[in-house]
Amino acid sequence: FFSVPSCLWYTYTVEWVFVLVAWHLLICASTRTTPEMSMKAIKSIIPAPRPHWVGDGFHVYPVFNNLAFTNEISPFLMFDYAAPKEFGPTTKRRGVGQHPHRGFETVTIAFQGEIEHGDTLGNRDVIGPGDVQWMTAARGIIHEEFHSTAMAKTGGMLEMCQLWVNLPAKHKMDPPRYQPILKDQIPTVPLMASNDDGSAGPCSADESLKAGYVRIIAGAYNGQKGPAQTFTPVDLWDIQLNTPGAGYTFDIADGHNLVLFVRKGKVAVGSEKEGDLASRTIGPQGIAVMKRAGTKLLLQGLDPDTKVLLLAGAPLDEPIAARGPFVMNTEAELRQAMQDFQSGKLGR
Repeated sequence: FFSVPSCLWYTYTVEWVFVLVAWHLLICASTRTTPEMSMKAIKSIIPAPRPHWVGDGFHVYPVFNNLAFTNEISPFLMFDYAAPKEFGPTTKRRGVGQHPHRGFETVTIAFQGEIEHGDTLGNRDVIGPGDVQWMTAARGIIHEEFHSTAMAKTGGMLEMCQLWVNLPAKHKMDPPRYQPILKDQIPTVPLMASNDDGSAGPCSADESLKAGYVRIIAGAYNGQKGPAQTFTPVDLWDIQLNTPGAGYTFDIADGHNLVLFVRKGKVAVGSEKEGDLASRTIGPQGIAVMKRAGTKLLLQGLDPDTKVLLLAGAPLDEPIAARGPFVMNTEAELRQAMQDFQSGKLGR
């Protein structure tokens, strides 16, 4: 039999063991995240809008439609996509002549064909298939965009897109800059296959890239970083899905806005637990806008050779004042931008 002191010691020891075990289980339960808990959920799916012409060289879908220039998709502002279109040879310059910008960045990606850029900083460049032009207008720039001279002469297929990325108020009047990013500078990384529960499968990278891949233009994927320099956290990934039915998991920062755009084919977003297939499917030139909460995205290609652009970024949550080629925070700043342009100060 125990003496009174030893019984008390035993009782206290057992109680502390139970307390420590309970505390450990509580911590594990609070930090454990199941795939369902961490998955970003669909906020809305928007089908392809009606296309229109920009100048005489770009027949584009205004992808964001009514969400353009709203904080629902911040830091992104506007997105035009020119689906593959054949142009005949011409002696004309097809495109858009000189026009101003202030307060944001334009990101132009060439998928097919060639686009020629010129601006008041003296930059003049041609981007071809796989290349990117990341132009920071900031306090002001005047530029022009045309089919390249060579392409105009021979004619050919053009497919491209242009994304507008907002700048935070503190950087809107920074000096403008230009980032030409060639195809060979953009890392191409194999996709990571997903388990049925949405988690990444072990040793699941297909090193041959046959299953699909991610071209990292901005941000980071699977330990590799894209070449674009950004003012706020932005992920811009060009995703290729080659295996219908295969699921892939992508890590996205919690609290970031996320937009998925389907260039070609169809994709299903999320798992069966989040709704039937029809309610989770995005078709060609459609987008899915995801809720900010969550850290993972599950994508499943439904057609061979499916192509997706993933746009994710930290929301600025600042006032947006937009008019034509200017995006500022207040109406007074818009008026000043127009005055600077009319007086010849903008972009000089």
